[in-house]
Amino acid sequence: MNFSGIIVGAAVFFSIGIFHPITIKLEYYFGRKGWWAFFIMGLIFTIISLFMDNQTVSTIFAALAFSAFWGIHEVLQQEMRVLRGWFPENPKRHEYYERRREELKDILKGGPSHDHLKEKICNK
Repeated sequence: MNFSGIIVGAAVFFSIGIFHPITIKLEYYFGRKGWWAFFIMGLIFTIISLFMDNQTVSTIFAALAFSAFWGIHEVLQQEMRVLRGWFPENPKRHEYYERRREELKDILKGGPSHDHLKEKICNK
């Protein structure tokens, strides 16, 4: 029997589960500027994956790398969820959130529009 697929599947499930709360906490304490932490983690896991001899372990590190890279997108989305009131905001950053709500008031009213949403969020 070959259990490598089951092992990789469980590792991917675990990585997604662990990165979700990390994304929420990272945005809470550092805002969307914390995206670089996910980028660095992704690069480290990618490099580790490239140098692993064992195929299963290499695949697990690659899955961790791409979960970290996906975390970059999720940090930006988490800011929008906070601005909409779906998640609590950090009281120490209240002025920042109020300024962002004013900048994005048209988008926040109309719901997510991915075309111009990315442009306005990423260019500020």
